[in-house]
Order: sequence, then structure tokens, then C-alpha cells
Amino acid sequence: MNVCTDQLAMLLAADGQLISVSSLARDADYSMLAEDAAAYPINYGRAEEIHQLQPDLALAGTFTTRSTVAMLRRLGIRVEEFAPETSLDDIRSNLQRMGALLGREDEAAELVAAFDARLAGLAGDRSDLDVAIYEPDSYALGPGTLAHAVVEAAGLTNVADALGVTGMGRVPLEIMVMQAPDILVTTDDSDQVRVRAEENFAHPAFRRVAATSRTLSLPGPHWVCGGPFTLDAIELLQNAAADIEVGRP
Repeated sequence: MNVCTDQLAMLLAADGQLISVSSLARDADYSMLAEDAAAYPINYGRAEEIHQLQPDLALAGTFTTRSTVAMLRRLGIRVEEFAPETSLDDIRSNLQRMGALLGREDEAAELVAAFDARLAGLAGDRSDLDVAIYEPDSYALGPGTLAHAVVEAAGLTNVADALGVTGMGRVPLEIMVMQAPDILVTTDDSDQVRVRAEENFAHPAFRRVAATSRTLSLPGPHWVCGGPFTLDAIELLQNAAADIEVGRP
């Protein structure tokens, strides 16, 4: 019933074991496995429809609709909740836990081993370069978020951390301009302002920063949920860093 548990389950479930995923699992704005999710019936997280499926287990996030989770438990359906991943260790532990719940411990161990092997190959240190992850409405992502863990794993320095932002916090455009990050990461590659929250991206000052920084678009699914695909974001950041000469003004 949750886009993050959907993806963990899709990675590990045996054929025929997973009988439904949330509607967001098919939405490429939220899910890295949207194409894979097309193979499964969807649900909208309503207790009535979940009960009709008669599952042995319902998978939810800790922020999944509380009334639905409570109702399913009253109806005698086992519900297991997963907290959002905010670190690479969380990804490992959630993969292992999902494997245990589905009786797929060996498959989970293989995924974690492959995750660690690829991560080891991405090791590097470019802490001389700083990264700003800038979202609509001037929000930046700092320590306590999966995005920050990705920046650290890429061997880079997070501007939000230096500014004292914890979790998701607003950084006024003036401050971002003054920071002049080496790498500017946005969650949208569109040049069009579609909602007012994106007006910060259209401001001339932001355009100037974007023109002088190495700009990289990493859409929301890279940060919404953790999984083996999180390593793609690390690699993309490192590729962006490789384009920048050390000591660049």
C-alpha cells in the first residue's frame, strides 16, 4: 500500500506472491520501478479493497493512511510497516526485513551483497566540491534525508549541511545564490514553470547560478524511496563531479 514497500516487494517477491501494489507504484514521478509495476493489479490503499483481496500480509509505510492500517488490523489482516529510508544502512536493513517477511532471505542477501559490491566500486572523495539539492518552493535536502546520504556516499559536500539545514528545509534563493554551488541538483528537467512553487527556478538569479554550476536533474524517485537504484544517483553525482576541474573558481 506504499510506493516504497511496493518497490522492495517487487524486487524480492516470488512469482505469484505479490498480488497488488499501490497506484503510485506505476507513477514514474514517484517510483523507479513504474514499468515493472504495470505487471501487477493496483490498489488505492482503501481498507475495503485490501480486505477483498484477502492477503496474508499487507505492506505499508509508517506514513500510510493510519485509518486504513488500523481497520485492516481490526479485520485480522497482518500489516507490517516500514519507515522511509534515510541512509544506505536503512536500505540494507529494509531489504533484509522484506526478504524475511516474504520468505526470500537468500534473495535479499544476494541483493544486499550486490548493492555493497557496486557501492564499493563507487568510492571516491571529492569533498572539495559542494552540492546543492534544490527543490520547488526553495527547499533543500540536508542531513537526515536519503538525498544527503547519497551526496556523502558520492564523496561530495552538501551545501544544506553547511547551512545548518536538517531534513528538508527552506533556503532562500538569495542564500543559494551566495553559496554558488559547484553542482546544482534539481528534481525537474523541465524549463516550464507549471505551479507557483517552481517559480524559484524561473528567477533570473537562479538561472545565473544554474548557468555557472554543473546542473544535474535527478527526478524525485531517486530520493523518495531507497533501493539498489539509489546507487544510480550516486554514480550520476560522481559523473557530474568528474566534469569539474579541481580548483575551479
